[in-house]
Amino acid sequence: MQIVIINGPNLNLLGKREPGIYGNESFEDYFEKLKTSFPQVSFTYFQSNSEGAIIDILHENGFTADGILLNAGGYTHTSVAIRDAIAAIKSPVLEIHISNIHAREEFRHTSMIAPKCVGSICGLGMKGYKLGVEFFL
Repeated sequence: MQIVIINGPNLNLLGKREPGIYGNESFEDYFEKLKTSFPQVSFTYFQSNSEGAIIDILHENGFTADGILLNAGGYTHTSVAIRDAIAAIKSPVLEIHISNIHAREEFRHTSMIAPKCVGSICGLGMKGYKLGVEFFL
């Protein structure tokens, strides 16, 4: 089982950025725990603050991965291009958000990518990634 995790802008600052919303753990530390919890899964992890790089990684993995967990960060609410990239690939994409986007600012309530994803997990902290892996298994 091949699962790709893609994190978008500012998620490289997890553990430092707004800990009241995102917690104190870096994604790299959490990713090590995730790999230990699912030794049967071959993981690929990618993070970028650049929209084009996220699209490129979707294209590169979107025809071979068994599942893609995508936390597009702020691009969730603005990127038609990422939405189109998800629509263009064969691998199923599950939208992930650490915070509850529906309980935050009004502009975060609309996801451009959700209609092209198989589902969405939000508001459960880092555990959302684990639940996403379990969904694909």
